[in-house]
Amino acid sequence: MARRCRRSTVRRFGALACLGVAALLTAGAAARDAHAGEGGGALGGIDVVQVEGLLDPPNASLVRSSIRDANERESTMVVLQIDSGGAVDVDVAELVRVVRESKVPIVAWVGPSGSDVKGATALLVEAAHVASVSSGSGIGPVAPLRLDDPGHPTSAQVADDLAALAAANGRRPDGARELADDRLSGDDARQVGAVNTVEPTLGELIVSLDGRVVSTAAGPRVLRTATVVGEGLDRRRQPNQDIRFDRLPLDAQVLHTLISPSIAYLLFVAGLALIVFEFYTAAIGLAGLTGAVCLVGACIGLSHLPFTWWALGLLMLAILGYAIDVQAGRIGAWTLIGTAALVTGSLALYGGSSRLNPPWWVLVIVIVGTALFMLGAMPTVIRSRFSTPTVGREGMVGEMGEAEIDVAPDGVVVIRGSRWQARTNRATPVNAGDPVRVVAVDGLVLEVEPEEGGARDHREGRARKRR
Repeated sequence: MARRCRRSTVRRFGALACLGVAALLTAGAAARDAHAGEGGGALGGIDVVQVEGLLDPPNASLVRSSIRDANERESTMVVLQIDSGGAVDVDVAELVRVVRESKVPIVAWVGPSGSDVKGATALLVEAAHVASVSSGSGIGPVAPLRLDDPGHPTSAQVADDLAALAAANGRRPDGARELADDRLSGDDARQVGAVNTVEPTLGELIVSLDGRVVSTAAGPRVLRTATVVGEGLDRRRQPNQDIRFDRLPLDAQVLHTLISPSIAYLLFVAGLALIVFEFYTAAIGLAGLTGAVCLVGACIGLSHLPFTWWALGLLMLAILGYAIDVQAGRIGAWTLIGTAALVTGSLALYGGSSRLNPPWWVLVIVIVGTALFMLGAMPTVIRSRFSTPTVGREGMVGEMGEAEIDVAPDGVVVIRGSRWQARTNRATPVNAGDPVRVVAVDGLVLEVEPEEGGARDHREGRARKRR
């Protein structure tokens, strides 16, 4: 009897324990379901999209694809981490629409500390469901919206768009209007109601959003982004899910770099100088290939930027002017023309907003560096490559040598075992391997003629006829 009682008691406790565990599991599942319903999926992960530099086609594509992917995987939210001075060659209205139509909450954070957003990127911040600025950063002005088209839309239209976006996201329209023409610090922007918060770091931003209700295209969403860990004085909040960082892939990063106004300008001038250098060495080598690559990269970048054709022509004229005096072996009028063209073309290369102009230190490096290379380094390298002596060149008149490549009328000859640039009369071209005689020295170039049958100067022929 006692044994049966004990067994009965054990069964009762076992049944009660099973019921208790089942109740806990059911309650936990219900809590998770409620959590997911309110927060849009607490375990969906947080996507951080880093937008740095100009908002150009590569960065615009990154923003669009990241928001699309986040909606497909039902992420908890997307954080746009922005540090940008404006936009070129992008459809700003489309990007704003992508942000506004997202079912996943979009949070824009101007960071890290010391960052600035201007133009279209500041408009994206105002379009986001939550707008935040890091300590020491600033936002605005939003006008001009696009650096390559500064006159459209007008400042008044930009202010109206800012006010409408702020009102749609529960922020103060009047405060947002101030961003149209002014730059506000994070604290000032929060004080006027243009942004929601000022958070020093990305981690602080994420945990501070826990419990915030956000209105998206799918309706209100409650953000669940943090959990409490530790006990007592060690208690702290930390993100409660995975954080994924979206950056530009390598090919898009290369294109983004080429679209930089300073990089495109530098590559264009450097490419021209290297190709001219290779031309004077009468061969196709590393310098020529590098120059060609630089020019291709510059053209790709310039195709997205508002450059002026006549300024581009002046940069070409500058390199041509330097090349003419390098050919002559002296500094003359063409050097002055080239320098003036280089300075003017550099200052006027880009249209649109003045923010696209390369900074002064880039201009100084390119202008001074080009002049030193063309007038100092290039003649020295050419003399070294061709073993050109600087003293006693006239003593080579009458020397015999051999054409290394065809001289018709320009080419390369070998005199005393050294390679020289050479030029001959068009009426008497010299084939590679044929003997030549030096008849004159013009700067760094030898004037040669065939060993036999050299052409007479046409003036000399007319003089003989008159006799």
